[in-house]
Amino acid sequence: MIISIRNKALKKFWENNEASKLPADRIQKIAMILDRLEAAVRPEDMDLPGLRFHRLIGEQKGRFAVSVTANWRITFAWQDQDALDVDFEDYH
Repeated sequence: MIISIRNKALKKFWENNEASKLPADRIQKIAMILDRLEAAVRPEDMDLPGLRFHRLIGEQKGRFAVSVTANWRITFAWQDQDALDVDFEDYH
């Protein structure tokens, strides 16, 4: 289950289907990733073909990421069976 979303545009999209602040050509992939996060019971459930799931290191240690496109990722933390602090960011 998704507990919290950091990114305001992502939160609007998830809660209200308002996508105006997200890249239009990536809405379907973002929606799929959020749906999978909602259904996941552990971070490794996001290790799907094409998502390039990986654990983050350095200052982001303890978080995970999946690829949306190029440098853009959806990043998240994990507690029990829930995704928290979900973000949409260019972290490279």
